[in-house]
Amino acid sequence: QMMREARDDLLAFTGFPQPHWRKIWSTNPLERVNREVKRRTEVVGVFPNPAALLRLAGAVLVEIHDEWAVASERRYLSEASMKLITSPTTKPQEEVATPAALTA
Repeated sequence: QMMREARDDLLAFTGFPQPHWRKIWSTNPLERVNREVKRRTEVVGVFPNPAALLRLAGAVLVEIHDEWAVASERRYLSEASMKLITSPTTKPQEEVATPAALTA
Protein backbone atom coordinates (compact mmCIF):
# COMPACT_ATOMS: atom_id res chain seq x y z
CA GLN A 1 0.00 0.00 0.00
CA MET A 2 2.73 2.45 1.01
CA MET A 3 4.74 1.72 -2.16
CA ARG A 4 1.69 2.37 -4.33
CA GLU A 5 1.13 5.71 -2.60
CA ALA A 6 4.79 6.69 -3.07
CA ARG A 7 4.97 5.51 -6.70
CA ASP A 8 5.19 9.02 -8.20
CA ASP A 9 7.96 10.02 -5.80
CA LEU A 10 9.89 6.79 -6.31
CA LEU A 11 9.79 7.11 -10.08
CA ALA A 12 10.41 10.87 -10.27
CA PHE A 13 13.83 10.27 -11.83
CA THR A 14 12.17 8.86 -14.96
CA GLY A 15 11.29 12.43 -15.94
CA PHE A 16 14.98 12.99 -16.71
CA PRO A 17 16.87 11.64 -19.74
CA GLN A 18 17.65 7.93 -19.34
CA PRO A 19 21.46 8.42 -19.27
CA HIS A 20 20.98 10.34 -15.99
CA TRP A 21 18.90 7.70 -14.23
CA ARG A 22 21.74 5.69 -12.71
CA LYS A 23 23.35 8.74 -11.14
CA ILE A 24 20.05 10.19 -9.92
CA TRP A 25 18.87 7.06 -8.14
CA SER A 26 22.30 6.23 -6.72
CA THR A 27 23.09 7.25 -3.16
CA ASN A 28 26.86 6.78 -3.57
CA PRO A 29 27.78 10.49 -3.28
CA LEU A 30 25.70 10.86 -0.12
CA GLU A 31 27.23 7.72 1.37
CA ARG A 32 30.70 9.08 0.62
CA VAL A 33 29.92 12.34 2.43
CA ASN A 34 28.52 10.45 5.43
CA ARG A 35 31.63 8.23 5.61
CA GLU A 36 33.92 11.27 5.56
CA VAL A 37 31.98 13.05 8.32
CA LYS A 38 32.00 9.86 10.40
CA ARG A 39 35.74 9.35 9.83
CA ARG A 40 36.54 12.89 10.96
CA THR A 41 34.28 12.79 14.01
CA GLU A 42 35.67 9.44 15.20
CA VAL A 43 39.15 10.98 15.37
CA VAL A 44 37.89 13.49 17.94
CA GLY A 45 35.98 10.90 19.94
CA VAL A 46 34.08 12.98 22.50
CA PHE A 47 32.81 16.46 21.73
CA PRO A 48 32.48 19.04 24.54
CA ASN A 49 29.07 20.14 23.24
CA PRO A 50 26.74 19.70 20.25
CA ALA A 51 27.97 22.97 18.72
CA ALA A 52 31.51 21.56 18.45
CA LEU A 53 30.23 18.55 16.52
CA LEU A 54 28.19 20.81 14.26
CA ARG A 55 31.22 23.02 13.55
CA LEU A 56 33.37 20.03 12.58
CA ALA A 57 30.67 18.45 10.41
CA GLY A 58 30.03 21.82 8.75
CA ALA A 59 33.73 22.30 8.07
CA VAL A 60 33.91 18.84 6.47
CA LEU A 61 30.92 19.63 4.25
CA VAL A 62 32.44 22.96 3.19
CA GLU A 63 35.72 21.21 2.37
CA ILE A 64 33.93 18.58 0.25
CA HIS A 65 31.95 21.30 -1.52
CA ASP A 66 35.10 23.27 -2.28
CA GLU A 67 36.85 20.18 -3.66
CA TRP A 68 33.96 19.55 -6.06
CA ALA A 69 33.70 23.22 -7.01
CA VAL A 70 37.29 23.44 -8.27
CA ALA A 71 37.56 19.96 -9.78
CA SER A 72 35.84 20.40 -13.13
CA GLU A 73 36.78 16.88 -14.20
CA ARG A 74 34.78 15.54 -11.25
CA ARG A 75 31.42 16.87 -12.41
CA TYR A 76 28.75 14.39 -11.41
CA LEU A 77 26.73 15.14 -14.54
CA SER A 78 28.70 16.51 -17.47
CA GLU A 79 27.74 19.76 -19.18
CA ALA A 80 26.86 17.82 -22.32
CA SER A 81 24.51 15.53 -20.44
CA MET A 82 22.95 18.49 -18.60
CA LYS A 83 22.06 19.98 -21.99
CA LEU A 84 19.81 16.95 -22.50
CA ILE A 85 17.62 18.25 -19.69
CA THR A 86 17.23 21.78 -21.04
CA SER A 87 17.36 20.95 -24.73
CA PRO A 88 14.09 21.42 -26.63
CA THR A 89 14.78 18.09 -28.36
CA THR A 90 14.48 16.17 -25.10
CA LYS A 91 12.09 13.27 -25.54
CA PRO A 92 8.67 13.66 -23.93
CA GLN A 93 7.96 11.57 -20.83
CA GLU A 94 5.95 8.95 -22.71
CA GLU A 95 8.87 8.16 -25.06
CA VAL A 96 11.34 7.50 -22.25
CA ALA A 97 11.93 3.85 -21.32
CA THR A 98 9.57 2.48 -18.71
CA PRO A 99 10.71 1.91 -15.11
CA ALA A 100 10.18 -1.84 -15.62
CA ALA A 101 13.29 -1.77 -17.84
CA LEU A 102 15.50 -0.51 -15.02
CA THR A 103 18.57 -2.42 -13.97
CA ALA A 104 20.81 -1.73 -11.02
